[in-house]
Amino acid sequence: MAAILAPVAWRDGHLEIIDQTRLPGELVFIRLETKEEVWQAIKELKVRGAPAIGIAAAFGLYLAVKDFPAQDKEELCTQLKKAAEYLASSRPTAVNLFWALKRVQEKVSGAEGLTVRELKELVLQEALSIQQEDESMCREIGRYGAELLKEVDAILTHCNAGTLATARYGTALAPVYYLAERGKIMHVFVDETRPLLQGARLTAWELKQAGIPVTLITDSMAAVVMSKGWVQAVVVGADRIAANGDVANKIGTYSLAILAREHDLPFYVAAPSSTFDLSLATGEEIPIEERDPQEVTHFGLRPVAPEGISVFNPAFDVTPHRYITAIITEKGILRPPYRESIRQMFFK
Repeated sequence: MAAILAPVAWRDGHLEIIDQTRLPGELVFIRLETKEEVWQAIKELKVRGAPAIGIAAAFGLYLAVKDFPAQDKEELCTQLKKAAEYLASSRPTAVNLFWALKRVQEKVSGAEGLTVRELKELVLQEALSIQQEDESMCREIGRYGAELLKEVDAILTHCNAGTLATARYGTALAPVYYLAERGKIMHVFVDETRPLLQGARLTAWELKQAGIPVTLITDSMAAVVMSKGWVQAVVVGADRIAANGDVANKIGTYSLAILAREHDLPFYVAAPSSTFDLSLATGEEIPIEERDPQEVTHFGLRPVAPEGISVFNPAFDVTPHRYITAIITEKGILRPPYRESIRQMFFK
């Protein structure tokens, strides 16, 4: 298997990301040197995927304060808070964004006896820790997920929950990479994932780069693929998971869960613990981002709908927990009843 690229990296005093809006046509790395550039990159999906967004935002906090002339800890914390509120406004659904921003702020506010310079360095070190921990968590998700998929020949996935969405390895694709490193090559069917084609542009690209057999289908072909027995499981990622196990993920995930139930296929969600939001009782409370209508009315730059047509364009949907066979985390595999198994994962 080919080496897996890191989509987010700290290099020589700046954040370097793969511009995912340029894939698959060209592999372009861009430098982000201000919190405004990080905000724009998240908003415009140059960096995307819940874990990768959180990592980028953490580094964005450091970029916001590294040259800020704070005289004391209180002034620095005020600046951090303002920067965090600004970065949090980039996208509303992926809870990892808010988790990472909160974690960095709490690390600084809890530190005692450090100079302003040392506190700034602490922000950078915490961002690096979040990145390193995410890579480790994804590896563990791969290890646990491999146990569920070791007898599976092919899976179906949606959107991009691969290495491009995380520090490395991905969530839904982590078991695929984990097994491939150990000699078991699995076939992956990839939904194109309208309207922004993250499956076609990103997942198909990264799997091909890694040497994993991949077949691209349109979203509306999933039922046929399932009915023919070409896949034995569906594996997706998540942007937020409520306390009862309801899962917000890229629009179209809910439909796949219903289709999987109809075809008696297991439906697995893979996500790190940072994606769980225990403050929300159910998925009905998850804020769902609605995006620019032009993403639906146009295919690239080409208009494909009548001018002025009314458009509904939610970026995510919520899959009720009753359709989910298991949730794969870095701490183990969660099974129903999810309210209980999630609580045990966090509080045991």
